[in-house]
Amino acid sequence: QVQVTESGGGLVQVGGSLRLSCTASGFAFDDYSMVWFRQAPGKEREGLSCVNWKGITPQYVDSVKGRFTISRDNANNTAYLQMNNLNPEDTGMYYCAAIRTAYCVDEWWDEGRVKYWGQGTQVTVSS
Repeated sequence: QVQVTESGGGLVQVGGSLRLSCTASGFAFDDYSMVWFRQAPGKEREGLSCVNWKGITPQYVDSVKGRFTISRDNANNTAYLQMNNLNPEDTGMYYCAAIRTAYCVDEWWDEGRVKYWGQGTQVTVSS
């Protein structure tokens, strides 16, 4: 069956770094773009970054551009999110998702495009 599993979350101080991993199984990983979402406390879930099946031309929302880096390893069915210079506004549950297109098309952040979700990993940034 399909599984999408995030790991790597935790507690980190302001300015610190974390690397999230997302391991997938049960579907053709390299047929899908992978997207990282975040749900901050009391807020709606938002898309942060997308990487296409080739692992090139990643997309980022402005709030994480220059600080976060998305990547993938198709040989190991894994996507990553390297997060640097973290601040308290980055606190939240981080979700990995496979979207229905091989490329990060317009509105890649639209949850309606998600085919498979992970269960999430918590990131807490303390000041």
